[in-house]
Amino acid sequence: MKKSTVLLVGITALASGSALAASVDKIDWAKVPTSTVTLFYPGQSSYEWVRGSTHPGAALVKTNTACIMCHAGKEKAMGNKLVKAGPLEPMPVKGKNGSIDLKVQVAYDTQNAFFRFQWKTLNPFPGSEHQYLRFDGKEWKVYGYPKLDKVVQDGTQPGIYEDRMTIMIDDGKVPGFAQQGCWLTCHDGERDMQKVASKDDAAANALLAAIKKKDVRKYLPASRDNPSDWKTGKSLDEIAKLKAAGGFVDLMQWRAHRSNPVGMADDGYVLEYRNSDDGKNMFGGNADKETHMPKFMWDEKRVGYKSITADKLRQGEHFLIREQNAVPFDPKAGWKEGDMIPDYITSREDAKGSAADNNAVGSWKNGMWTVVLVRPLNLTNDDDKALKVGGVYNVGFAVHDDNITTRGHHVSFVKTLGIGAKADIQATKLK
Repeated sequence: MKKSTVLLVGITALASGSALAASVDKIDWAKVPTSTVTLFYPGQSSYEWVRGSTHPGAALVKTNTACIMCHAGKEKAMGNKLVKAGPLEPMPVKGKNGSIDLKVQVAYDTQNAFFRFQWKTLNPFPGSEHQYLRFDGKEWKVYGYPKLDKVVQDGTQPGIYEDRMTIMIDDGKVPGFAQQGCWLTCHDGERDMQKVASKDDAAANALLAAIKKKDVRKYLPASRDNPSDWKTGKSLDEIAKLKAAGGFVDLMQWRAHRSNPVGMADDGYVLEYRNSDDGKNMFGGNADKETHMPKFMWDEKRVGYKSITADKLRQGEHFLIREQNAVPFDPKAGWKEGDMIPDYITSREDAKGSAADNNAVGSWKNGMWTVVLVRPLNLTNDDDKALKVGGVYNVGFAVHDDNITTRGHHVSFVKTLGIGAKADIQATKLK
């Protein structure tokens, strides 16, 4: 697949010629105002750190003063400082940029909101590759890791991870989000943050056991008895009441490898954990839990190969799509050392329920991603923030670029979004 065909594939997968696909294709973005939002590298600046003794603004944060009150216009300088080795970055990534300028446009019609994002990538190629399963002559093992992982930094593994575009949305029901945004959700104990929770500590935690999770991910302070201690989780009944009252943040993620090939963006929310919405995502693991062998491989009759090797990376786009180019894995197909198959498989047909609300089209050209995310208006699911005409929302943006995940992203301070209402970013009504 050539890079120039990414947009066409996205539109085809989006709705197979439906009115929705046509509406995306026909939007005249030149008539929609553009807001440029500077995203910066945050390092390990967690909820706990911004309230701690080493943060000069901790006293103001504790009075619920907005971060932007002290840091407006300083995002690039902050990012350039935090991306280097220091108290908030114990494992700097060589060549990492400190900031990204994100262009944001929003439009809406009677049924959907359309978010258009553009940003330049650090690399001269799209980050559409993701982790692989590689045959070492005896077993299939994961190949490629995000750049914050030690195995990449010490040269044991290559840096391979998809680019992502993320939006968090609050409708005013999450205390503190309008002021601190992302920093309500990022805590010590999470992956790649300070004081990472051990497997034993996570396994011994009552809340994580109750929700069947094995590590600490994003959470909101209200879900803990002590907001600064992930171990002090509230009961499931208390958390259910918070959710019913709207005390969660919507989280939508466009993924260059795991959602873009099928014209979608995944849908989730943050409360006691970084949860997926009810239903089924458009991607899933391709490794069998018992044998560790792939579940699917490429259909050689359709694409001309059943696997690739490392020298083929970033030469084309190596998506494994269940209903288009995949067949069940054949362990007797004459596998050789170095053969690689994607560690994830995608499927639009398998995506179901609230988790499948969001559509998206993404293309990369001349060093820039252009992503249009389509979100239905007036959703009634209990795990979504319903976007409505006349509504104003608190939003935060993040971009994962250059083969990285977790805190290696670039993030924004909170902006307001208005749909038929005044705000920092105002959606344009389509005629």
